[in-house]
Amino acid sequence: MHRIAVSHERKEQSGEFQSEAPETKAQPAHAFGPPVPGPERFGHPIGLAFLFTTEMWERFSYYGMRALLVLYMVDHLLKPESAATVVGLGALKGMLETLSGPLDAQPLASQIYGLYTGFVYLTPILGGILADRWLGRRRTVALGAALMVAGHFMMASEPLFLFALLLLVVGNGAFKPNIATQVGGLYAPGDPRRDRAYSIFYVGINVGAFFSPLVSGTLGETLGWDFGFASAGVGMAIGLATYLVGLPRLPPDPKRRGGPQPPRRSDADLRRALLGLLLLFLPSALFWAAYEQQGNTIALWAESATDRGVDLLIWKGEIPVTWFQAVNPLMIFVMTPPLVAWWARRARLGQEPPTIDKLWFGCFGVALAYLVMALAAWECAGAKASWLWLAAYFAVITLGELYFSPIALSLVSRIAPERSRSAVMGVWLATSFTGNLFAGWLGGYWASLPKVGFFMLVAAIAALAGGLIVASRGLLRDLLPDGGS
Repeated sequence: MHRIAVSHERKEQSGEFQSEAPETKAQPAHAFGPPVPGPERFGHPIGLAFLFTTEMWERFSYYGMRALLVLYMVDHLLKPESAATVVGLGALKGMLETLSGPLDAQPLASQIYGLYTGFVYLTPILGGILADRWLGRRRTVALGAALMVAGHFMMASEPLFLFALLLLVVGNGAFKPNIATQVGGLYAPGDPRRDRAYSIFYVGINVGAFFSPLVSGTLGETLGWDFGFASAGVGMAIGLATYLVGLPRLPPDPKRRGGPQPPRRSDADLRRALLGLLLLFLPSALFWAAYEQQGNTIALWAESATDRGVDLLIWKGEIPVTWFQAVNPLMIFVMTPPLVAWWARRARLGQEPPTIDKLWFGCFGVALAYLVMALAAWECAGAKASWLWLAAYFAVITLGELYFSPIALSLVSRIAPERSRSAVMGVWLATSFTGNLFAGWLGGYWASLPKVGFFMLVAAIAALAGGLIVASRGLLRDLLPDGGS
C-alpha cells in the first residue's frame, strides 16, 4: 500500500515495538507549537488516536471507491447509453485520443483511472502551500475531508462523474499532506516515540484499505454501484466527524513567524542530497507504474480471467472481484513484523542491507510478481486461471512494496530540511503522480496485447527501475547522507 511519509529509523528497524510507559512531564515547545497537554493512551498522546481513526476512514473511502472505479467504468459508465450523459467525457476522450489514438471503453477507463490516481499524488503540493501560507493545517484538513465527502456522494450521479473525481482529487490534496504533518506535531524534537507514532499511523492506512474492498466492493457488486460509492462517502463523513471531535487534542497550527529555528544544513550538502533524490525520481516513477496495475488491469484479470470459485469446509462460493484488493493490505499486516525482525537480526550482525540496496530489491520484487502473472497467463492458455495465482502475485508484490515504499519515504524524510520538508516530500510524491499516469497509459494496452506479453512488459518496467538504481548505486552513495544507508 502506498502511502504516507513514515520515518523508519534504525531504531524502528531493530524491532523495538514494545509499548512504553506514559510520559507526563512537560515537553519543550517546538516548531509546531507546544505538544498538546492531556491524557495519553499506550504511551502516546490521545490525539494520535484521533488522527489514526481519521486517516483510517479516509483510506477506507479512497480504496473502497478505487476498488470499484475501473469495473464501474468498463461494465457500466462507458457503455454508449451511459457515456453520452457524462458531462465533459467527450472532451476528455478527445484529448486522450489525440495522444493515444482511438480508445475503446477499457483503454479509456484505464487512462481515466491513471489520471485520477496520478493527480491524487500531485495536488498535495498545493495542499501544503495552502495550509502553510493561508488556511493553516486544521482548516485545510477539514476542507479537504468535506470536499471528499461531497465527491463520493456525487459519484452516484452519472452526469457529474468527472466533477466528482475532481472534488476527490482536490480534497485529497488538501487532506493528505497536512494530517500526516500533525502526527509529528504531537511530539517534541528528539522524542523517540515519534517514529513509532508514524508506524501506528501507517497501520491505520492499511486497516482502512483492508476493509474497504470487503464493504464498498461487496455493496457495489451485489446491490449496485451507487451503494458502493455511498458507503465510501459515509466512511469519509465518519472520518471528518472524528477529526472535528478530536481537534482539542491536536497540535495547533505552527506560527508563521518568529520562534526558534532549526539548525540549517549547508546549502552544498542539501544540493547534493536533493540531486541524489533526483536520480531516484525515474526509478520511483517506473516502480509505481508497475505497482499501480493492482487496481487497474489486475482487477480486470480477476474479473474475466480468474476462476474465483472456492470449495472449502467452512465456505463454498465465488470470491467477489473487489475482495482481491484487500489482499495487499492484509499481507502488509502479516509480512511487516517478520521482515522488521529479520532486518533487526541482520543489523545486530552488522549485515543489514543499506537503503539503496533495499530500494533496488523492492523493484525486482515487483518485477517477479508480474513474472508470476505471466506464468499464470501462459499456464492457463486462454482458460481461467486459479485464484491462487493472484494470491501468489499479491504476496510477492507486497514484499517488493515493503522494501521500497516506506524505505524511500524514510530516506526523503531524513534528507529534507525542516524548513522545506513538506515541499520536498510533495515533490517526491510527484513520482507517484508520474508513475500513475504511466500506469494508466500502460493499462491501455491490456486489450490489444496478449496477456503473457502484457505482464512481461510490466515486469520489464519494474526490472528497469531496479537496474537504474543498481547502475547509479555508487553515485547515490556519494550524494546521499550516510551513503544512503
